[in-house]
Amino acid sequence: MEVLIVLSCITFLILLISLWKINAFLAFLIISLLGGLLLGMPAASVSASVQKGIGDMLGSLVIIVVGGAMLGKLVADSGAALRITDAMMGLFGLKRIQWGLMATGFVIGITMFYTVGFVLVIPLIFSVVYRYKLPAVYTGLPMIAALSVTHGFLPPHPSPTALVAQFHADMGTTLWYGVLIGIPTVILAGPVFTQSLKGLQKPMLKTFAKTEESNYQTPTVAQSALSSLLPVLLLSASSLLLLVTQPTGMTRSLISFFADPAVVMLLAVLYATWSLGVRLGRSIADVMSVYVDAVKDIGMILLIMGGAGALKQVLIDSGVSVTIAEGLARLPVHPLVLGWLIAAIIRVCVGSATVAGLTAAGIVLPLLEQSGADPNLMVLAIGAGSLMFSHVNDSGFWLFKEYFNLSIRETIRSWSLMETIVAFSGLAGVLLINALH
Repeated sequence: MEVLIVLSCITFLILLISLWKINAFLAFLIISLLGGLLLGMPAASVSASVQKGIGDMLGSLVIIVVGGAMLGKLVADSGAALRITDAMMGLFGLKRIQWGLMATGFVIGITMFYTVGFVLVIPLIFSVVYRYKLPAVYTGLPMIAALSVTHGFLPPHPSPTALVAQFHADMGTTLWYGVLIGIPTVILAGPVFTQSLKGLQKPMLKTFAKTEESNYQTPTVAQSALSSLLPVLLLSASSLLLLVTQPTGMTRSLISFFADPAVVMLLAVLYATWSLGVRLGRSIADVMSVYVDAVKDIGMILLIMGGAGALKQVLIDSGVSVTIAEGLARLPVHPLVLGWLIAAIIRVCVGSATVAGLTAAGIVLPLLEQSGADPNLMVLAIGAGSLMFSHVNDSGFWLFKEYFNLSIRETIRSWSLMETIVAFSGLAGVLLINALH
């Protein structure tokens, strides 16, 4: 019964947005409240879950998304994105630019949270699209696929790291297997799959378009790259320091503070304000006006992500994800396939890859101990399942949809199918390594 209610709510949500043209944020609020009541939650608890879901989602993302939009807008407006684009084009060539973006996304994604990576790579993708008149989805999806794979497969991302600890797996082995499986997965979900999306062309957001007329200096390639990738460098350096030096006490707290994505993004914006603004002859007031324009462009995106967080929280608090998982655990299938399946079903119902992974882990742990399956491969099987068919209850779905200016149908055709390819390819890789083990 719970599954039927969840499916009905998701269907109704799609109809509200696509057929009846209701604003997505309002549609999420309606469905979240209705779904909570239908799932048997007390009325007061439903309202509290909605507020908590919005607060948790925006609380963790608003600084990152807003900071990333500010940085991206300045990178584009200053000409830094075009500098980087020209350098990439010289290295890979126009015919192989997808592969260049994909490789860059994979490297960035190893140490960077998905949302942080997304808002940072978007200006690079759009600069290529604007400069060379390429289809945006076809050009950018391989880079986004790389970010998604690293988010679901590789430590130090939250879900894989937590699963390694819970299953007593080996971090190094899991990371090695993850890279081994992740590379062909990204190729299939990126350059191969996007051959079918060349005809998908939509008007692009003007947020990251380079202003044609400018009285300011243009940054060098080195300045452009450093300003754009500073968050990656800061996160990588802090992670490496924690791993190599293994500090304790105040030193560890200080490094962890500067490794926080929100702090990193703030530092990156402040540095870019100087390196791409004041240093090149702009006034502080002029740079701040660029930031104001950037925030205007993403206001609705933030609200939609908050709405997705509300629905996710209602589904979690209602207990429907645990009910579904416990029912699936009785199926007579291989433990690795079962872990993948449980995570995939929860992902489709709840929307959050991290929640899907951690919920599936709690159900599969006793089976893992009984079956003797490789814990490193179980981490990756659940990680792959947790990326299955992202749709309207996932904030990543809306982030991709709004930035690439797509309809729900077009987003499902591109983003959702890409995530599905990642999920099945990841499972195939896990089973292949298990067979050769």
